[in-house]
Amino acid sequence: MWVTLTQLHTFVLVARLGTVRAAAEALGVTDSAVSQALSVLRKHLDDPLVVRVEGRMEPTPAGVRLLGLASQMVALGAEAEAAVRTAQGRAEELRVVTTSVTAEFVAGPVTAAFDARGGGFDVSTGVASTAELEVLVANRLADVALGPALGADPGLRLASEPVLRTQLVAVAAPGLRLAGRPAGWPWLADPSAGDPDSETSELLRRLGVPEDRVRVFGSHAGAWDTAVAGGGVAVATAHLVNPQVRRGDLRVVPTPATPLAGAWHATTLRPELRGAGAAAFLRFLTTPEAMALMRSPHGGVVPSRFRPPVYVTIWN
Repeated sequence: MWVTLTQLHTFVLVARLGTVRAAAEALGVTDSAVSQALSVLRKHLDDPLVVRVEGRMEPTPAGVRLLGLASQMVALGAEAEAAVRTAQGRAEELRVVTTSVTAEFVAGPVTAAFDARGGGFDVSTGVASTAELEVLVANRLADVALGPALGADPGLRLASEPVLRTQLVAVAAPGLRLAGRPAGWPWLADPSAGDPDSETSELLRRLGVPEDRVRVFGSHAGAWDTAVAGGGVAVATAHLVNPQVRRGDLRVVPTPATPLAGAWHATTLRPELRGAGAAAFLRFLTTPEAMALMRSPHGGVVPSRFRPPVYVTIWN
C-alpha cells in the first residue's frame, strides 16, 4: 500500500483546520471521503495521527512529526501541477480568498480590474473565515488572502503585507434613540460575527455584547439596511459605509471601543515560494487604481468563481 498525496493533503487540512467538515469543504469533497482517506493513512502508518481534544482534532506526537513533512510534500505536489500546467500552455491560476467584508465590497472590483490588465492569469475568488485563510494559502489551495494579518506561525511560511488602513465603527439611523451601555443595545452584524478571529467579533467582545443581543445577516449591506430602518446598531467599516453616512441615512454612534483601528493585508507565501500570479497581484494592489477601488468600490460582487479543487464558504 502506498501513501498518496491526497491522503497527506487530507491529513494536513484536518490537522490545521481542526475538523473533518472544514477539511472536506476546503477540498470540495464529502466528509466521508475525508474520513476514508484519513482512515487509510492511519492504518498504513499505524497511528491515529489526529485525535479529538475539546471538540477539535489535534495531532498526536507522531502526527506532529508527520505534519511538517506532509506539508512539504503537498507543496511539492502543487508545484508539480503548476509546472505541468505551464508546460501545456495553460494560464497560471490566481486564486484569491478573502474575508466576508472584502468579498462583498472589494474582491470583485479589484480582481476584475487586475484581470482586465491582461496578465494572462486565470483569476478566481472565494471567501473563508480568518483561521481558514492562512491554511488555504499555506497549503497551496489559494494564492493570495485579503483580510487580516496572518502568518503568526513561522512554519506556514507566509508573508502578510498591509494594503489599506481601516476603521471599524458603529452606525445607526439618525432617529434611533439608544439608552444604557452598548452591551445592551440591539446589534446588527455581518457573517464575520460568527468568526471568533474577525474584527467584528473583537469589537463586540470589547463592548461586552452578549450573543443574544446580536442579529447576524447574510451580508454587510443587509445589516446596514436594517440599521437604516431603525432596527439597531450595525458594525461597519468606516470608509465603506461613508456614502450612507454622508447621505444622512446613518450616523456614526460613539462607543468606548470605536473607532477600532485595523488594516487589510494581502497574504501570500514568502517571496521565494510565491508564484508569478501572486507576485503580480501584490504589485497591482499598490497601484492608484487598486487603492481607489479598495477605498471606494463600485459595488460588491459576491464570489462565485472559486473553482475546484478548492471550495470555501462563509462560516456562520
